[in-house]
Amino acid sequence: MKLYLDPGHGGTDTGATSNNLVEKDINLDIALRIRNILLNEYQNVDVKMSRRNDTTVRLSERTNEANQWNADYFLSIHCNAYNGRARGYEDYIHNSLPDSSRTAGIRDIMHKHITSVNRLVTRGEKKADFHVLRETKMPALLTENGFLDNERDAEIMRQASWRQAVARGHVNGLEEAFNLQQKQDYGTMYKVIAGSFEKRENAEKRADFLDSHGIEAIVILTTVSGQLRYRVQAGSFKYRDNAQRRVDRLEQIGIGDAFIIVDRTNVNDEEGNEEENQAFSIMGETILSPELLNQFVRSVNSEAPQLGYYYVKYGEQYGIRGDVAFAQAIHETDYFRFTGVVKPEQNNFSGIGATGPGEPGASFDTPEEGVLAHIQHLYAYSSTDDLPREHALVDPRFDLVERGSAVTWIDLNGKWAVPGDRYGQMILNIYERIIKRSQQTLEDILEEIKV
Repeated sequence: MKLYLDPGHGGTDTGATSNNLVEKDINLDIALRIRNILLNEYQNVDVKMSRRNDTTVRLSERTNEANQWNADYFLSIHCNAYNGRARGYEDYIHNSLPDSSRTAGIRDIMHKHITSVNRLVTRGEKKADFHVLRETKMPALLTENGFLDNERDAEIMRQASWRQAVARGHVNGLEEAFNLQQKQDYGTMYKVIAGSFEKRENAEKRADFLDSHGIEAIVILTTVSGQLRYRVQAGSFKYRDNAQRRVDRLEQIGIGDAFIIVDRTNVNDEEGNEEENQAFSIMGETILSPELLNQFVRSVNSEAPQLGYYYVKYGEQYGIRGDVAFAQAIHETDYFRFTGVVKPEQNNFSGIGATGPGEPGASFDTPEEGVLAHIQHLYAYSSTDDLPREHALVDPRFDLVERGSAVTWIDLNGKWAVPGDRYGQMILNIYERIIKRSQQTLEDILEEIKV
């Protein structure tokens, strides 16, 4: 499927402005999130955007490019403004089209999915003679995602989590309308764990025992409550019922402590395994090397800056888990692709002070200073001790933090990111992915130093 994605306005054309929000910025933020979800999670999807930054693009340029590219669908993202009282979501197809048309049918699907997640009043499915609907050769939809000049709408439009949910709603609609198929690595899986051990040889004994009973098992290195463990995984299932049947089978052969974990580590709105992550502290030993960190992020973004050295260096100096802080930077910057409001030149890898469109947050002179500020900000949350004197304070919001208010990564929920009720879990799920990718190398290191 070829999607032409059009963030409305841009450059000298700001669109609506109100309540310290600018339409062109919100449109672009939502559109970039749609693009990232589609390209990361779905097969056989090609996305072309009318703009990927704050540039001026004429309406005719947008429709001409979409037509010449032979797009399958044209999706234009907008926000609204009127009189301060109007609020909610609405969408448009061209007024020449009957309700029985294919375009209207796709619109119905999109409307259903978007309104199910956007927390806005629904104003209905509408028709209009907008240029991008009239001059496109393919089915086209224009969505109006809230009113910037309405205080209630504006309050939630400022939230990055809301813009992510809106993007997800658009993608869910596209998935149904165009029968998009998720990549094999994406989606919820139910994994059966038949033991967790400190020593690998014990885990291998359990795996051999399962094999003798015709149950295939693998040993996986992971972290549990901040400690390295060797897990024995006895199956991974798409449906929970199948996973439960495997647990029942394990009980029959004498393994009564098997359990199921829900693995959503490849999904943007992942939940992860909260029970195991609750006790994972911010302060602690950095395990992974700079080389492993850089290797992981460059496997996703080949142009990512190599910041692993700074995260390990300052993590060790401040007693912060620098490798997990690196995972947080990955989460904040979308693998250092900077698809949100923070720009690469700010060297703000942790989103310090960034609250939404128009508020991109702090800037730092060098990448190293940006990493140092990130580590200092984590220190402010996780410790009540005085700041180590090796380096000057570069975190501009250090004194605004309630000292010691977030000892674990989960404690950052609702503090570092608002509402951010799964913020810490998402960071730790990325860290788990780094651990898994580096598993063999890490095992060699641990064996060498006899941990």
